[in-house]
Amino acid sequence: MAYTGDVTPGGPSDVRDLGAATLRKMSVSDMHNNVYLLTCTATGEQLLVDAADDAERCLALVREGTGRLDHLVTTHQHWDHVRALPEVARETGARTYAGADDADALPLAPDVRLRQGDTVAVGELTLDVVHLRGHTPGSVALSWTAPDGVTHLFTGDSLFPGGVGNTKQPGQSFEDLYRDVTDRVFDVYDDDTWFYPGHGGDSTIGTERPHLEEWRERGW
Repeated sequence: MAYTGDVTPGGPSDVRDLGAATLRKMSVSDMHNNVYLLTCTATGEQLLVDAADDAERCLALVREGTGRLDHLVTTHQHWDHVRALPEVARETGARTYAGADDADALPLAPDVRLRQGDTVAVGELTLDVVHLRGHTPGSVALSWTAPDGVTHLFTGDSLFPGGVGNTKQPGQSFEDLYRDVTDRVFDVYDDDTWFYPGHGGDSTIGTERPHLEEWRERGW
């Protein structure tokens, strides 16, 4: 079956063959948190994005791939994205990563504190780190460009189909998030870039680009 990106909590993962990598997506909890597993085809190394909840299901997703977990990235500090982090890290021994400005708020201190311009190597894959401020101080996205030239971007809760992430709570900033999403995502990546958010379905930069001014005017 073709990849759609439509997953439900407790349901099966959706699998996308990207040639040099395989992507698996699943949803956990009543918050419909997305968990992603990226597998390097050449080496079998794997990276998990957001051990959000249900450690057993996260570990089962790892086993759907090669069974090993080498890297575990947390996109941001919010509680619904970190509930399974300590257990998954303990059970797998994976190296853990998070944005430097969110690291101290996590239930498990990361091995690596990420900053704008850093990279994460997963076997023969190199993922670029994009720091997106506003939803949380240290939110990060991960970008990988496949051999066919298409970029795949994991955006956490900073960018969704239809708008940027929530900025209505104390300490959040729509202005900061809109600026970073514009300058570091829409001004950098092509329209065919596919992005994978922290909740719900996927989209492409080209689909969302015409609505940027609308987002700015409404303030969310």
